[in-house]
Amino acid sequence: MDTLLKTHNKLQFLHPIHGFADKVSTFTSSKPQTLEPKYSKKTHIKLNKDFCLKASSSALLELVPETKKENLEFDLPLYDPSKGIVVDLVIVGGGPAGLAVAQQVSAAGLSVCSIDPSPKLIWPNNYGVWVDEFEAMDLLDCLDTTWSGAMVYINENSTKDLDRPYGRVNRKQLKSKMMQKCISNGVKFHQAKVVKVIHEEYKSLVMCNDGVTLQASVVLDATGFSRCLVEYDKPYNPGYQVAYGILAEVEEHPFDVNKMVFMDWRDSHLDSNKELQERNKKIPTFLYAMPFSSKRIFLEETSLVARPGLNMKEIQERMAARLNHLGIKVKSIEEDEYCVIPMGGPLPVLPQRVVGIGGTAGMVHPSTGYMVARTLAAAPIVARAIVEYLGSDRGVLGNELSARVWKDLWPIERRRQREFFCFGMDILLKLDLDSTRSFFDAFFNLEPRYWHGFLSSRLFLPELLLFGLSLFSHASNPIRLEIMAKGTLPLVNMVNNLLQDKE
Repeated sequence: MDTLLKTHNKLQFLHPIHGFADKVSTFTSSKPQTLEPKYSKKTHIKLNKDFCLKASSSALLELVPETKKENLEFDLPLYDPSKGIVVDLVIVGGGPAGLAVAQQVSAAGLSVCSIDPSPKLIWPNNYGVWVDEFEAMDLLDCLDTTWSGAMVYINENSTKDLDRPYGRVNRKQLKSKMMQKCISNGVKFHQAKVVKVIHEEYKSLVMCNDGVTLQASVVLDATGFSRCLVEYDKPYNPGYQVAYGILAEVEEHPFDVNKMVFMDWRDSHLDSNKELQERNKKIPTFLYAMPFSSKRIFLEETSLVARPGLNMKEIQERMAARLNHLGIKVKSIEEDEYCVIPMGGPLPVLPQRVVGIGGTAGMVHPSTGYMVARTLAAAPIVARAIVEYLGSDRGVLGNELSARVWKDLWPIERRRQREFFCFGMDILLKLDLDSTRSFFDAFFNLEPRYWHGFLSSRLFLPELLLFGLSLFSHASNPIRLEIMAKGTLPLVNMVNNLLQDKE
């Protein structure tokens, strides 16, 4: 699914990414975490022709290659601090969200500087998207593989064949396309980390760890989940989506290469390990798979949402058992990834001086973990607002300008939508394996406009209420009773929050 945060070295889940100084918290769970695996994007280990790995979590980790970072071949136009000019927009973070805003604001003729410690580095994340989402943004050329549809395995006896094309984002192509547009539009780049921002009445001072201070009319935080620039004033207690994935060469696999596997909730691979099976019944995980050929496949074991997040070693053990059961023998691993995605939790303070986008602005889908398509679709909204208010003759600057941009990013209909998604997350947090299966059996039996719209954040509150009623009518009696029992308090909280949220 959307792989938003790639972690390594003892599972840091607030990774210092995209231009902000290190602020790291260590992932905690009921078991001590001692693994220190490494990941890579291009190098890979090839095993002897006659040897294939019978999967175990430790054996899989032994195949993971050494880290090798890949950079784009660009001559970047650099920011010149000696000029001392006030830049219209400083963007902290060079991920998809930050570059998308940079290219669109600069296209309108405003001055933009992007700050990132590794501006040429190809993003390490794997992004999976529905093809129609990228088609709507004219980004089909940034998908390296597409599948005609997706499969959902509810259990050993029930499957869903989803007639909705799916694709994997070509990270190098997407970043190259964005960087080329930024460069041609005159965007400047500064390779550093931001350590502090001081706000004056009509401008902000952005201080970097190399001693350079930039002056900006607007500061945009696109740093992901660090939450260092954008401020929050409520307790932060999200759910966590946790996953471990490998891109591997295998002897063979049982999946149709024309379909990706969106969710595989089967648990027969745990029949021989009752202890592991019991833990999976309480907090289930599923397999997400993208088959590129009969011998090359991306495999990811995922905990949809839990609080606290599921232990990574537990996920690796479940994945190893699943691969053995499916007869998937790994010959080599090109790359692996550790993903921890905070879901739900409060929105940041609205409004505030620093503008945000992406994870730092609370834009992760609280029920699914999806964000990339939603964030890229929101980039034009943020860009248009900045251009309109900053480029106007009305003298909209400082706090007033930021407040207007935040209002355009989080209008009340989007806030209400997110509140409903958080309600969905709160229910999913309480479901065991059997109930989760029943939930998704009903979910994917809905009219496509409902489940498409829910997953792609296209439904707003009136439609979401109809979605909820339709889901309830499609559900079995046991899951209806469970939703009523476990969803009553979340429903009350949602209604209360909706009533308190005013324009």
